[in-house]
Amino acid sequence: MADEELEALRQQRLAELQAKHGDPSSDQSQQEAKQREAEIRNTILAQVLDQAARARLSNLALVKPDKAKAVENYLIQMARFGQIPGKVTEQGLIEILEKVSQQTEKKTTVKFNRRKVLDSDEEDDY
Repeated sequence: MADEELEALRQQRLAELQAKHGDPSSDQSQQEAKQREAEIRNTILAQVLDQAARARLSNLALVKPDKAKAVENYLIQMARFGQIPGKVTEQGLIEILEKVSQQTEKKTTVKFNRRKVLDSDEEDDY
């Protein structure tokens, strides 16, 4: 990943921290910061993913936006640390999706709360 992208990410983080700690900022500057963040994310993902993988990720974002965001964050983090040697193919993205799905898998349990009826056992009405 290029040094100017890392510097842009650092500047963005610095701006976010300054905004959180009471620096006067208007809504317009916050919108601009969000747009810059989205542009940076898109450029990083464009560098990391090939066209088929990017299409799959955008389809996933339509159906499950939270899972797509988690995968994007995972890919960006891997790119920052240099763990991605080349462009991720669609098959590689599928493997990453499976990893993220296993990590965020929620087990659902159904618990029946049966109400006790105050009937006597002597009277069996069948």
